[in-house]
Formats: sequence, C-alpha cells, structure tokens
Amino acid sequence: MAVRPQFQVQVAGQTVHLGQRTLIMGVLNVTPDSFSDGGRYFSLQRAVAHGVELARAGADWIDVGGESTRPGAEPVSAEEELRRVIPVIQRLREMLPAIPISVDTTKAVVAEEALRAGASVVNDVSGLRFDPAIADVARAHRAPLILMHLRGRPATMQQGPFARSIWRSVIVGLNAAIRRALARGVRREQLIIDPGLGFGKTRRQNYEIAAGLRRLRRFHLPVMVGASRKSFVQAVVAGEGLAVPGNSARSGRLWPLAERTGRGSPAARKTRHAPQGSKHPPLLEVGDAAFTVATILAGAHIVRVHDVASILPAVRIADAILFVSSGQVARRP
Repeated sequence: MAVRPQFQVQVAGQTVHLGQRTLIMGVLNVTPDSFSDGGRYFSLQRAVAHGVELARAGADWIDVGGESTRPGAEPVSAEEELRRVIPVIQRLREMLPAIPISVDTTKAVVAEEALRAGASVVNDVSGLRFDPAIADVARAHRAPLILMHLRGRPATMQQGPFARSIWRSVIVGLNAAIRRALARGVRREQLIIDPGLGFGKTRRQNYEIAAGLRRLRRFHLPVMVGASRKSFVQAVVAGEGLAVPGNSARSGRLWPLAERTGRGSPAARKTRHAPQGSKHPPLLEVGDAAFTVATILAGAHIVRVHDVASILPAVRIADAILFVSSGQVARRP
C-alpha cells in the first residue's frame, strides 16, 4: 500500500499537518434547501448548536455554507448568503476558538467578510471559475484555498452531457483552477484540491474517481473528498449497482442484491428515507463510512462529512491501516 504524501498548511497562523492522520471537515449547511438536511439548521440558534455538536463529535474543521449546491439549485445573492453565514461564523468563533472554520462560497465578497468574521479557510466549489477574485481574498488573508472540480453549474450539472473521460475532465479542470490561483499570487502551499464527487458526474464516474484517486498525486497537493449523503452512495447501498458499459442487459446488476432491493423495495426505502427529525438511517451511514474509508486508503487527506460521530470510527480504522503500512502508529485525540 502506497504511503500517503504529507503536507503542511498554515491555518490561522498555526501549522496543520496533513497526512499524519485524516482530518474530518464537518458540514454545516445554513440553507433552507440543502439536499442533505432539508434546512434543519437554517436558524442561527440551531446552526450554532449543530456546529458545536460537530466539534464535540470529533470534527477538526467546520465548513459553513449559505448557498445550496445540490443538483438543480439556483444561486442566491451575496447579501442573502452573508445574512445566513456571518452570524453563524461569528458565534462559532466565540464558542469554538480552537476549531478552524471554513466558508463554503463561490463569491469573493462572502469569502472576505467570512474571513473577517472568524473563518480561516475558503472552500470554492467552482475552482475559481465563478469569481476568480476569491483567490485575491485568500492571498490577502493567507488562508488555505480549497479548489474543487465542478462541471457546469449546480442548477444544470446533472443534466449532461457528461464527460466521456472523467479523469481527463478532472485533471484538466483542476490544473486550470490551480493556474488561476497561482496567477493571482496565491502560494501553492495554501492550496487543497477536491475532485468534486457528485458535481457533474455520473454514478459510475464517481466510483471511477474513488478508484483512481491516486492520480491526483501528480499535483503534489493535499486532497479533500466529500461523498457524504450523496445519491451515488445511497443508490449502491440500496443495491442498484452500476451500469456495465457496452452491455445494457447487465446494467445495474453487478450484485444479486440488486434484484431483491431495487428502487422501490423496502430496503431501498429504508436507506433513502428517515422519519422526520430522526438521524439518517444506519444503512446510509455504513455506506458513507465504507466510501470514506476507500478514499482515505487511496490518499485523501481531508474528508468532508455530515455525520461526524458515525464516520469517526471508520476514519480511525483507515488511518490505523495507513500508518501501520508505513511503519508508524496512528493516533487521534
């Protein structure tokens, strides 16, 4: 097993080591239409309480976002996004002084105000395509900048046509994003890359990315991966399988389980839907954990997840395997 490359990044003046163990980024959506939580944390009080809960569960960083990027989502104004995220970031900074806060935004003005409010990392899902001035903000604040690969825009990204070669698309797209950042003076040591699972990819392409994640080592940058609660994980957990190229008769039937747990089956319904106010169902949590372990063993340095408590044990196991294979001993607080 190949040893995961190690990096150092400066976060709020502190040196963070990436690769010694996997960092967990807890997701905090302050939106009314998130695909993952349906606006459960849209109010200030609930958002802050959930952020604190994520930290107590083991999150290393907390990613606050005020604009949904689910398939079909329409953009919101900068004013509305600021109204949603700034009070949450300010309150979390007061309550969690030691936890780095990331702002999930594609707007330079939001990134600027978020960093002033207490955030210390910028997470741009557009890879500087929507607003390249985000790079200027990251440079001025010396903040880490996460560059994600996204085909199209959230409103239309799952409508196709999809890339014929997903790895060519990811490599070309991330290379362009890195060039944009460096051209605006961002130091390479500030950059983190994300292949953008679920963003303009088919179900099969997401698994191709996970299977070939080591290809991203060509960039010599730390890698973040986010697959939590996404439909390509849910579908396979429900037994729907993957399409087999060139043989439509076998499409979706890679496992016998698919015959018994199709889209309308009780198992699939249990995987997809939880009672109002309850946690996500155990099957989905297991699927998220399994996919997360696969990406860590393939070299991911940061995993972006919603259910920190349920993912943490799997992350510890993956880290233990990686560190034993490298002749070291993994330790997580």
